[in-house]
Amino acid sequence: MIIIQILLVAAALGLVWYFITNRGNARASAGVKLLFVAFVVFGIYAMLRPNDITAVAGWVGVGRGTDLVLYCLVIAFAFTTVATYLRFRELEIRYARLARAIALQNAEKQNDA
Repeated sequence: MIIIQILLVAAALGLVWYFITNRGNARASAGVKLLFVAFVVFGIYAMLRPNDITAVAGWVGVGRGTDLVLYCLVIAFAFTTVATYLRFRELEIRYARLARAIALQNAEKQNDA
């Protein structure tokens, strides 16, 4: 094994361990965690057996294995971006509702006094 392969596999395994063990910071459903682990396993396989990924790329009509990995990363990035946007939008709506509720509650207290 080449040193870079060892370092990349260790980094990927560290990411999986961090993602699965940090429940408070990275809330995700079991399905999302399984997809993440599967994607990391694919990445580790691509690092260890790049010629196999090139063969798979040829089967699906992509010229090189690195291009196939890049395309997968683009899709993963787009998914992550959309999911993050939707989560932030949901949080903005929750904060607005909470602010309205607090304002109404404070207004009722002032009217009662």
